[in-house]
Amino acid sequence: MASNQESANGWTAVPVDASAIFKGRAYIHPPEALTVDDVKFPSYNPTVASIQEHAKTELPKQTYNHSMRVYYFATAILKQFPDYGAKLSPTTLALTCLLHDIGTSEENLSSTRMSFEFYGAIQALNLLRGLGSTADQAEAVCEAIIRHQDLGTEGTITFLGQVIQLATIYDNVGKFEGIIHHTTLEDVNKRFPREGWLGCFANTIREEKRLKPWCHSTHIANFEAAVQSNQLMKPYE
Repeated sequence: MASNQESANGWTAVPVDASAIFKGRAYIHPPEALTVDDVKFPSYNPTVASIQEHAKTELPKQTYNHSMRVYYFATAILKQFPDYGAKLSPTTLALTCLLHDIGTSEENLSSTRMSFEFYGAIQALNLLRGLGSTADQAEAVCEAIIRHQDLGTEGTITFLGQVIQLATIYDNVGKFEGIIHHTTLEDVNKRFPREGWLGCFANTIREEKRLKPWCHSTHIANFEAAVQSNQLMKPYE
C-alpha cells in the first residue's frame, strides 16, 4: 500500500499507553489556543457531509455534539505530534469522530449482542465502502473505532486510534487535561453544548452492561463513576 495513504489514514504504530508517550509531562508542546473558527471541518468532502447527516439523524443530540467536540479536541491534540499530525487526513479524522459512537444509538445497542464499538465499527466500514471511501481509509476508521476504548499499558495502536482515545477520554473523563488549551476547552464546549453528556454516556454504559454483561466496556474499571466524576467538564454540563 502507498506510504502516503498509510500516514494520511493514521496507520503509524504508537504506544497504546498514553502515559508512556507523555512521560509524566502535562504536554509535549505547549497547547495552542485554538477555537472552532480556527479549524476547518471538512464538510466540503461529500463523504464527510453524508456521514455528518447520518450521525445527526441516528445519534441523540448529546452524542452528536460529543462526536463534534472529539473532532475539535483531536485536531488540537494533533499539535502535540507535529510530524504525524501534519500528515493525517482531516477527512479520515472527521469520519472516525462522527462514527466512533454510532454503535451506542438506541437501535444499534439493542439490535446486536456485540459490544457497541465493534458493531459500530462494522457499520462504519460498510457505510464508508458504500459511499466510495478507499479500502485503506474505511479500514483505518474501522480499526480506530474498534479500539477507541481499548485503554491499556501494553502494546501499540494506530496513531489515528491513539488520537481518538486521547480526545474521547479528555471529553469523557477529563484525562490528560494539559494537552488542550483552556481557550479551546471553553470554545468547543460553547459551540457544541454538552447538555448533560456525562450522565447520558454513563447511562449508556450501564445499559450496555445490563444488556451485554460480556461487553468490552466492562474492561474499564469503574467506568461510569469516572465519567460522572469528570471535574474538568462539570462546569460545562
